[in-house]
Order: sequence, then C-alpha cells, then structure tokens
Amino acid sequence: MCEVIMLHRNETWPVRKENEVALQWAETKMVRWMRGVKVKDTVLCKALRERLGLDDIISILQQNKLHWFRHVLRKEDDIWVKKCMEYEVGVPDQK
Repeated sequence: MCEVIMLHRNETWPVRKENEVALQWAETKMVRWMRGVKVKDTVLCKALRERLGLDDIISILQQNKLHWFRHVLRKEDDIWVKKCMEYEVGVPDQK
C-alpha cells in the first residue's frame, strides 16, 4: 500500500538517482514502522519486505514506466504522445 501512495501517477516522472535514493529511504522507514522494527535491531529491509510481501520500490517504479510505455505503443500513430517518440534529445556539450 505504501508503494501505491508514494508512486501515485509516477509513469511519466523524470526520475534521477537522488529521487530513487529518497524513495528507497522513505520506503525503508515505512516498512520498519509497519513491522515495528527499530534501526538498532539490525534487521535487513529486504527481509522485512519479504515478510510483508512487498516488492522493491524501484522495481515497481520501473514496472509502472514499462506499463505506460506499452500503453503508448498501442496508441494510433497520429496521437501526440506517440509522436514524441520520434524526437531526439541531444546531450549538451561538456566543458
């Protein structure tokens, strides 16, 4: 449930590494709170997620993006969102 709230409408978010770190940190805090585990208890968050039946939040984020991409691929060719796939983004010159 915490993933649903944290990742609401995330399919089109531009996610950077610092965003992933922040999401993982928040997820860890929530999972520990749900299980009543303190940081000093030295229980791995992976083990806690398995006990709760939760997937890693970054995996869910990637699955949601792929779901959105498959949705876009099914659209007709003249839809604006599908036309955006034709654009090329250049990398700025590094100084």
